[in-house]
Amino acid sequence: MTAASRDPADLTRCSAEIARDVLRTESAGLSLLADELSADFAPAVARLLEIPGRIIVSGMGKSGHIAAKIAATLASTGSPAQFVHPGEASHGDLGMITREDAVILISNSGETRELVDIIAHTRRFAVPMVAITRNAQSTLARQSDFLLVLPDAPEACSLRLAPTTSTTMTLALGDALAVALMEARGFDRDSFHSFHPGGTLGAQLLSVAAVMHKGTELPVVAPDTDMGETLIEMTAKGFGVAAVVEDGALKGVITDGDLRRNLDGLMARKAGEVATKTPTTILPDALLVEALGVMNARKISALFVVDETGALQGLVHIHDALRAGVA
Repeated sequence: MTAASRDPADLTRCSAEIARDVLRTESAGLSLLADELSADFAPAVARLLEIPGRIIVSGMGKSGHIAAKIAATLASTGSPAQFVHPGEASHGDLGMITREDAVILISNSGETRELVDIIAHTRRFAVPMVAITRNAQSTLARQSDFLLVLPDAPEACSLRLAPTTSTTMTLALGDALAVALMEARGFDRDSFHSFHPGGTLGAQLLSVAAVMHKGTELPVVAPDTDMGETLIEMTAKGFGVAAVVEDGALKGVITDGDLRRNLDGLMARKAGEVATKTPTTILPDALLVEALGVMNARKISALFVVDETGALQGLVHIHDALRAGVA
């Protein structure tokens, strides 16, 4: 019976079972990799931390695709890295690998002939080389300075031939190296944002301080300011709110809602009488996405920013979050 003639429900059940089998097989491989992590892992991380240059990552075929991703992850987490194609390396790109660099070479068999020239180059110029391979007796393994061995876990395809479990383990091992290096370098949120200034990740890591309005942009009045002057200040600054400040400290906030609740005799009152005395605020180092969450939950469009002592630092508006790409 061909796939086209089978009952769709049978195909769905069959596909789902195949998917579960693949995921379980690859998951088992990852568990085995964690249990049998090579003793050279920590020394390799220590050596990669020491190099003044870049981490060059290379592999052929599926290993090459994994190598490119590992290089990208390393570079985005504070470890300068570059993928070099082994075929191109043999035609001039070996010049990209200097004595100040280190190399990570990936080959499941450890006998990939396209890697020979890179291996020879690292040996000739004493470039530290980390090998990721399943074959601990291979040429690549024997020539390496640091050997990271993949466990002999079965591939997830029905023929047990297509690179599946092995590439998943390699990718995970690359992630482990990147994260270990990231932690050792003290790579923090600010560092991550500087490496990811665009896109959703970059926006989500923006702090309130990075986008808040401050100084003369802020609508600020004293507690004894007449409401006529307060309304002029609110209108001039365009945020629909005013901060009631005394000796630099935020004492209250006046919003459109406060104005409506105090319409009776409003113009005869002072700003401190109309203001909400316990306003919702946020700290400067809070994430912008957190500020957006507070504004959405409170159904407000602006938040005043204060430090730990309650001193006014700035104001963040919901439009700032929208412009930054958080919302």
